[in-house]
Amino acid sequence: METDGGGWTVFQRRINGKTDFYRTWSEYKAGFGNLSEEFWLGNELLHILTSIGPVSLRVDLQSGNDTVYARYTNFSVASEERNYTLTVSGYTGTAGDAMRYHNGRPFSTRDREPDPGPHCAKTYLGGWWYKNCYKVNLNGLYGMNSKNQGIVWIDWKGKDSSIPFSEMKFRPSRFSPPTHG
Repeated sequence: METDGGGWTVFQRRINGKTDFYRTWSEYKAGFGNLSEEFWLGNELLHILTSIGPVSLRVDLQSGNDTVYARYTNFSVASEERNYTLTVSGYTGTAGDAMRYHNGRPFSTRDREPDPGPHCAKTYLGGWWYKNCYKVNLNGLYGMNSKNQGIVWIDWKGKDSSIPFSEMKFRPSRFSPPTHG
């Protein structure tokens, strides 16, 4: 929450593989996991909180001593009626602009694939904004370094290197860190 001036609401974290992210639509809608370890806040809350006004997204990734981040100045998640479609744009950072590939994509889970074509959630064992199928899959299988099924940010580590730490968070775009003095 202190990163880059603070003010963030964390909505996704992967750190140890204790939480199963191969879940149903209703589980992703409501949220699951342990807030002090691994969790998904929930698509319904994401929709509500990102609809209040302009929101920025930050993704932090770590593998060993290597850390990268991606920041997007525009982030929102649409309503359930619109399949929690992702809007993301305005990249800066060191991870590579892989989330841009997922812009405009509906969310899908093992029991619900809104688009025709490959059922990516079943193939890659997570819920995500898949697009034939992904460049980012932060809800994949923890520690899986084969079959492209791990926690992946292709522009950083490729498809067969599961990233041991990921955290996704948002804050109001107009947020300015407090100044001390």
